Amino acid sequence: MTGSALPADTVRVRPRFAARLLVAQALVLVAGALTTWLVASVVGPSIFSDHLQQAGDTHTLEETRHVEEAFASALVVSFSLALLASVLAALAVSWYFSRRVQRSIGNVAAGAAQIAAGRYDARVPDPGLGGEFASLAQTYNRLAERLEATESTRRSMLADLAHEMRTPLATIDAHLEAVEDGVRALDDDTLGIIRGSTGRLRRLAEDMTAVSRAEEGLDVTLRPVAAADVAAGAADVARDRYAAKGVHLRTELADAGQVRVDVDRFGQVLGNLLDNALRHTPADGTVTLSCRRIDHWVEYRVADTGQGVAAEHLPHLFDRFYRADTARDRGQGGSGIGLAIARALVEAHGGGISASSAGPGLGAVFTVRLPGLR
Repeated sequence: MTGSALPADTVRVRPRFAARLLVAQALVLVAGALTTWLVASVVGPSIFSDHLQQAGDTHTLEETRHVEEAFASALVVSFSLALLASVLAALAVSWYFSRRVQRSIGNVAAGAAQIAAGRYDARVPDPGLGGEFASLAQTYNRLAERLEATESTRRSMLADLAHEMRTPLATIDAHLEAVEDGVRALDDDTLGIIRGSTGRLRRLAEDMTAVSRAEEGLDVTLRPVAAADVAAGAADVARDRYAAKGVHLRTELADAGQVRVDVDRFGQVLGNLLDNALRHTPADGTVTLSCRRIDHWVEYRVADTGQGVAAEHLPHLFDRFYRADTARDRGQGGSGIGLAIARALVEAHGGGISASSAGPGLGAVFTVRLPGLR
């Protein structure tokens, strides 16, 4: 009868790491003990005999041989017992250490298995085996935290995306059904509502594409330009929108030297910040766009006198679809993604972006820093 191959998913059982480590340490200890015993049994009696002769031994030949045999026997017995005791003690210590190492590796493996199963809250304690194992545990925990945050963001993004799509889709569906039932006529008003909803879906798709491309660092061609000119161009583009809402747009543009930017992409960053400020600033309010040089950095600031941001919302303002005031933003047509695009583009330019606010009703300040050219 011919033998059959093992199934593809059959895993050959291998010895555990602790057992293999213990066996390796035992072999080293036994080899050292045997070497010590052989050297002592060969060299010891010879040295003892030489010392007897140098001491002027007056015993008979038979007595001298008996003394040397007694010394050799005592040496072998004592060394054997000592080496056996030391090997057993060393093996006990090695077994304890191997178990601790195995337990630490097992904790990491178990945590990795939990992550693979979708449990991103798994953490590994410090095994107390030194800096390397502590670093391993910390690195694993940071990885788990990052994955947990990523998964949380992904779920929130999908939920918000579904919510964003639900409203325009429901509007389109309701009006089409009303037309089919004869409740509404397919007139310009109905078509305008349907086009508005499809336009909102289109803008959502465009925003998703824009932020994905920005985070991949695509289409960024850097060249030296005057830092103040970029800000002035962004302000000129936004002035009509500000005038239509009755919000004052001020510029404070100092000579800040040059920066290396993609003019179109960085103009998009400032445009998104200005649009965000306009959306949250009431009529007769003021938004100030400033540019200045600070050491080796060029700093752009968009400060508004609008509704401000509570402290708990500040760390999340640049997350996709995040809104400090969901109902207000949705009513004003924001997708909650403009600041995410701004952050991705700023990072593609080698800079950083941050937000600050003294609290609700006290306005907000968005700050962008880029490396300046010397």
